Amino acid sequence: MIRDILDKALSGERLDAEDALELFRSDEIHSIGKVADLVSKKHNSNRVYFVVNRHINPTNICVNRCRFCAFSRSKGDVGAFELTIEDIVEKIRGAGDLKEVHIVGGLHPEWPFSYYLDMLGKIKENFPGLHIKAFTAVEIDYLSRLGGLGLTETLRVLKEQGLDAMPGGGAEIFNKAVRDRLCPEKISGERWLEIHREAHILGIKTNATMLYGHIESYEDRVDHLLRLRELQDQTGGFQAFIPLSYHPENTCIGGRFPSGIDDLKTIAISRLVLDNFRHIKAYWIMLGEKLSQIALLFGADDIDGTVIEEHITHAAGGKTASSMDKSEIIDIIKRAGKIPVERDALYNIVEIY
Repeated sequence: MIRDILDKALSGERLDAEDALELFRSDEIHSIGKVADLVSKKHNSNRVYFVVNRHINPTNICVNRCRFCAFSRSKGDVGAFELTIEDIVEKIRGAGDLKEVHIVGGLHPEWPFSYYLDMLGKIKENFPGLHIKAFTAVEIDYLSRLGGLGLTETLRVLKEQGLDAMPGGGAEIFNKAVRDRLCPEKISGERWLEIHREAHILGIKTNATMLYGHIESYEDRVDHLLRLRELQDQTGGFQAFIPLSYHPENTCIGGRFPSGIDDLKTIAISRLVLDNFRHIKAYWIMLGEKLSQIALLFGADDIDGTVIEEHITHAAGGKTASSMDKSEIIDIIKRAGKIPVERDALYNIVEIY
């Protein structure tokens, strides 16, 4: 049964929901990983991508209180912070020759829409060649209400001001029953998909994510993947899919970290199901450097980047460093038998090593 499904994937035939469920239920992780690696090579040869980037969180003050989140605070709480635009510009200036800045944060209850426009404008003014990947769909929804412009016009204005691409955060799990337990204050899965659809229509490339290993079922994971695949069929606007391994510490849900087997299996199955996504990312911040390296043999072809400063995962118990040197990334990729390719935020090639 599993061999038939893997042969189907290898031949380029699209997997259905039952196929994906059988793979998740299977213990044949080596066979699944081997085929996922072969499928990955069809998309990207033997290349693995990375970016010289910096993460910036303008604030952790947030009007939402998602139960899985250990990052957010209320104004006045211990550990709450908010950056000025000058702070953000200086963080970028001190980070060297970046190709991308990745900006996500809390939904600040007091900042006006103009703060976000000014932030984009100042970054572009000071670093005109830098790609700005910013604002999850949850933030975009909030900004559309904050500025009173509606979704389409909000995205259009942000793009005009310098937004180059959007990250994939906030997707979590689309299933409503699970989402209502995880993050009842957050936008629905349908709204997340609507926002990314509109971004794609406007020419804004985005990523997609799935948070797994908490209270969801395999059926929920498959449903999530298929909804992403359906939207990609319609728009072609997703660049990469990033499975996000749940971190339980300091959250209201608690629980355990997903196992390394679950991490690798989820990456491999994502590669097989998402046949219309070119890139599957092993986010080393969540997986760790060594498991991310192994994931490059299980269907992943992107390892993210230098990051420099990461707060969200580490607030929930992340054990990795919060940055990695470019030379370390190149070494990890080469030792996996892959070809390191430095990229920018839009997957334009900077250099092949």
